[in-house]
Amino acid sequence: MPYPTIADLPEPVRHALPAHAQEIYRAAFNNAWTRHGGPDEAAAHRIAWAAVKRGYRKQGGAWVAAARRAG
Repeated sequence: MPYPTIADLPEPVRHALPAHAQEIYRAAFNNAWTRHGGPDEAAAHRIAWAAVKRGYRKQGGAWVAAARRAG
């Protein structure tokens, strides 16, 4: 089931991630759900977390924007 808004994301995702990372998560999840046919919700969540990890990293207990690489 795609998430229409950030408010519809699972509570653990909303609680753990900053707003921009939640937007990334939602977009990646919805795209994975649409492209891969939807029934494998766990795969869509894995893809969404991978997308978040490309732009954010966990520092201590909080997710922070990762430093951009030159190039």
